[in-house]
Amino acid sequence: MYIHILGSAAGGGFPQWNCNCVNCSGFRNNNINAKARTQSSIAVSSDGVDWILLNASPDIRVQLSQFRQAQPARKIRDTAIQHIILMDSQIDHTTGLLSLREGCPLQVWCTDMVHDDLSTGFPLFKMLQHWNGGLIWNQIKVSEAFKIEKFENLEFIPFVIRSAAPPYSPHRNNPQDGDNLALLIVDHQTQKSLFYAPGVGQISPELFEIMKNSDAVLVDGTLWTDDEMAQKKVGDKTGKEMGHLHLSGENGMLSILDQLSKPRKILIHINNTNPILDEDSPEYKSLAQHNVEMAFDGMHFEL
Repeated sequence: MYIHILGSAAGGGFPQWNCNCVNCSGFRNNNINAKARTQSSIAVSSDGVDWILLNASPDIRVQLSQFRQAQPARKIRDTAIQHIILMDSQIDHTTGLLSLREGCPLQVWCTDMVHDDLSTGFPLFKMLQHWNGGLIWNQIKVSEAFKIEKFENLEFIPFVIRSAAPPYSPHRNNPQDGDNLALLIVDHQTQKSLFYAPGVGQISPELFEIMKNSDAVLVDGTLWTDDEMAQKKVGDKTGKEMGHLHLSGENGMLSILDQLSKPRKILIHINNTNPILDEDSPEYKSLAQHNVEMAFDGMHFEL
């Protein structure tokens, strides 16, 4: 299995266009050692030729232009992206579908709840139906593994996770199973597996066991502390309220990752306020002590 990180930042990217926090202003003024990052999305493949997109970032056009394998140029109009899996219905994971309209019809996989959100509060399925058939919905059932045509070696196993529905969702304050997913992707040819959860509010015992036995985990690294937004004076919502488990502290993501010995451990969906973005910061340097990596745009690895 091939994994390519198209984007590694949280919503807004890094630096965020309207933000002058220490990180964003520091990057613009060359005062910190950091990499620019687009909003999170990854692509996976079993053969390195045909790819599945996991989430469609608002930055998708730039991301695909920088991902050579996405354009095999076999005919006048062509793409290597065969299917799209949506982990949730958040703006920063779905808006890219608008930019992909020239490639319609597009095969899109998502849960009932995500499909409902994208047919009502943010009606992408209705908006795009005028472009050559628009989005073709493939249902993900929250309790059932699934396979995708042309990717027979890959099995996708969805898990319900606790996070938040988007602000526009009709059930924003009434969380439902299927609002947010984690995925275990198993390559039955190599017998390797990837656990992918770019947005997760808590790690259940079931998820912990899945992570423990995976070969790589690519997980939520949004915030360093739960109250980081308030600390940086850019907002008042906590990580818990937004559905993101913070990294630091006794009950943070790093403490959970410390208990995993088998998998390669990689953080994704990094918010522009997170101090780990500064590669000279003590927070970034502490990642090595936890044997944890931070994803970056263009990162590529195999399992």
